[in-house]
Order: sequence, then structure tokens, then C-alpha cells
Amino acid sequence: MKEENIQRESLSKVLCRRDVLALAFGTMVGWGWVMLTAGWVSSAGVLGAIVAFLIAAVLCLFVGATYAELTPALPLAGGELVFAYRGLGFFWSWFTAWAICLAYIGVAAWEGIAISTAINYIIPFPQAIPLWTINGSTVYLTWSIVGIIGAAILMIINIIGIKQSAIFQTVGTVGIVLSGIVFITGGSIFGSGSNLDPLFTGIAEGIGPWAGIIAVMLMAPSMFVGFDVIPQSAEEMNIPHKQIAGVVFTSILMGAAWYILMILAASLSAPESVRESFSESVPVAEITAYAFGSPVWGKIMIIGALCGIITSWNGFFIGASRVIFSMGRAKMLPAIFGKVNAKHQTPTAAVVLTGIICMVSPLLGRNALVWFVDTASFGTVIAYLMVSISFIAIRRKEPELNRPYNNKYPKVVGFCAVVVALFFICLYLPFGPGSLVWPYEWMFVLFWIILGVILAIAAKASIGPVSKAEREYLIFGKEYARKDIIKDLNEG
Repeated sequence: MKEENIQRESLSKVLCRRDVLALAFGTMVGWGWVMLTAGWVSSAGVLGAIVAFLIAAVLCLFVGATYAELTPALPLAGGELVFAYRGLGFFWSWFTAWAICLAYIGVAAWEGIAISTAINYIIPFPQAIPLWTINGSTVYLTWSIVGIIGAAILMIINIIGIKQSAIFQTVGTVGIVLSGIVFITGGSIFGSGSNLDPLFTGIAEGIGPWAGIIAVMLMAPSMFVGFDVIPQSAEEMNIPHKQIAGVVFTSILMGAAWYILMILAASLSAPESVRESFSESVPVAEITAYAFGSPVWGKIMIIGALCGIITSWNGFFIGASRVIFSMGRAKMLPAIFGKVNAKHQTPTAAVVLTGIICMVSPLLGRNALVWFVDTASFGTVIAYLMVSISFIAIRRKEPELNRPYNNKYPKVVGFCAVVVALFFICLYLPFGPGSLVWPYEWMFVLFWIILGVILAIAAKASIGPVSKAEREYLIFGKEYARKDIIKDLNEG
């Protein structure tokens, strides 16, 4: 089959630099900090939590450096799939893409649970019509329906178009920033430096501060997930490729600065005993209400934090649907997932699949929130490892590849990125301190593997054999495909 006879779908270039930065930052800074900031301080102490995020940011910058070089060099939807195929071949490309899809779907799924919790804080609604009980938590229809409706609305927005989704993301990101300003203001004006205690945990007990710091670092992969959404939207960016690297690094640094500021704000706003008393509620909202002396400010804080849920949800929605689209376009999944809607220029089937999963997740109850976060983190670090290895492989195989951003010390960057990813992976394995919980979290991973295998088999059965040359063209297009393989395609 010759090149002109292959139908390759493509996406419209409509995203400006502001859109991309809002996508990355808004995705990274979601709802997690609202629920977890006080817990970080409790686990590691004020300085301990800050140290944990500084270390995590530095580690993520090494992985980010591989994305910063590969994304502008191969600015195509699918990101991790594209990098792994170029460096490691078909199987590892499929494996990497499905792993990062697990990460995006996992976080997108728990946002439906989070939004139900947030809205219930602002406007309490009755817990009625019990459906079932999962792991000791009763699931109510009235609670679940909020997340289901939210997922449906987000799905429709993403079907309508990426530009509309980007505008939605920018507005939401502004809302997050305003809520953060409110939180910091409360701590700065009404708080006290005497509340910055303890600075580190474990010292009084004689065990040292590192146990607490590592406990906080375990959460870092899921907290910094967001910069890796940038390559998913690379094909839709209308900016010079050399600017993409700057957006990657800026988003990581902005995320680190945000978490550190929130840790300081939470610590200044209330003493340790008060912070810990809010652990069963929505800590940041309760701390804000305590600092300002009025529950109204807690509700105002939640309204702003709702923007974080929406932007994170939207960002992972985009990321997941673009990975699924790129796999469908490459004929790794059934062909329908690689189709683009003629009117809206969006991958409708991929968006709908993501939406369906997000609409089902609230039916699993509140406890599922932790399961989704943990499995998403696991999928993230696996994808980071594969991208890091792909970075090294592409450097070796294609030293002459056009790289708008070129790492000055690629061997150091590649080695450090691999070590960082392996370190985080070990934390989640059964022998690690943050091992995924059996059976729920490992069962979710197993379900994802089985679903991927079923879809891959369905794709092979419905599409038939695909030559290496054809797949090369489908993944990279004429501009970025390796010329010797495209030559074989046109001569085939």
C-alpha cells in the first residue's frame, strides 16, 4: 500500500502558549492539595514536607528534560507512544501508551468522586437511595449522580472542540490561582509563625525525619502529573516548537512553587492540633474558615478549589483521549478510536470511551478515590521509565534528528531520569513502602491490562496485518517519519 492510499487522521493546530501552560499547570494542580496539604505537614513536618516536594521537583525535572527534548522533536499526539515506538519498537510503544493511559484515566476517574465531595461540602445534599457497599463504604445514587453529570458535561465540551476545552481550562486555572491567594492571605494575615510546628517529624521520637519525607514523596508522582499532558496536545499546538521545552520546565516549577506555598499557608493558618482535627473533612477549607474566623470563607475556598477539580479533570480527559486516539490511528486499538470528527476535529470515540469510564467511577464510592490515585501514580512512573529509556535509545539511533531543544548533557539526563523512574517504581511494588493495596488496587491494574489485551486482539482481528512501513506513516506522518521506511512503503 502506497502512502497516498493510506488515510491518516490529524488534529487541528489551535492551541497557543497560554493554552498549553494552563493545560499543564491546571492539570497538575487539581483537588489533591485541598485534601492532602495538612496531611503532608502532619506526616513530615512543615520543612519536611517542603523538602519532600523540592526533592520530588528536582527528580521530576530530570524526567521532564527528556520530555522537553522529545516533544518538540516529535510533536505528535500520543507523546509517550510516539517516543517509545521511535526508540524501542511496537510492543514497548503499546505498553508505554497503555501505562500512561492508566495514569490519565485513573486520575480522571477519581475527579468524579472528588467533585461530589466538594459540592456536598458547599451545599449538603441527602445521602439517599443506597446502591451497594464497597469496602465498607455505602454508595448512594444521590451522591454518585453529581460526578456522573459532571463527567457527561466534560465529555460534551471535549467533543465540541479542543479550543473550547482550552478556554474552559484557562478560566478554571484562574479560579485555582484566586483560591490559592485567598488561602495564602488567610495564613499571612491571620495566622502565626508559632504555628510552624513541627518543622520535621520523627526527630523527637529519635527515628529521624526521612521516614516522613519519604512518605510525602510517595505522593509526588501523582501531584506532578500534568507536564506529561503537554506531548499529548503537541499536535494541536500553534506555537514554535522551540518554546515547548520552556513550557514543560515552567509547568514543573510552577507546580512545585504552588505546593510549597500551600504547605506554608496551611501551617501558618492553624496550629498542629487544629490542622489534625480537620483530617476527616476537607482540610484546606476548614483551615481557611478557622484562619478567617468564619465558615463562609471555607465555602469560598471550596468554590475556588472546584476549579482545580475541573481543570485537572479536563486536562486528564484530553490526555487520555489523545493517547487512545493515537493508538487507534496507529492501528494498535480498533480503528474507530483513531477517527476524527469532521465537524469538530476531535477524536470522538476516544473522548466517549474516556467519558464512560469517568461516569462509572463515582458508582464505586468514596474509597475508590485512593485506589485511583495510587494506580494512576503507578502507571505514571512506568511511563516515565519507558520515556527515559526511549530518550537514550533515540539519542543513540538518531543523533542527527532535528531537536529544537537539545539537552547539553544527554547521557547524564537520560541516566538520572531512568534512576528516578526506577526509584519511584520500587516504592509501589509489594516490597516497597508504598505498595499498591491488594486486592482493590492490583485488581484495577489487572483489569486495565485485560482490557488492553482485549482491545488489541479486537484491533488485530478487525484490521488485519499492518506493515512496519504503514504503521510508521500512521504514527509519524510524512514530516516526521523515517525516510528509509517511507521509501519502502512507496515501493511496496
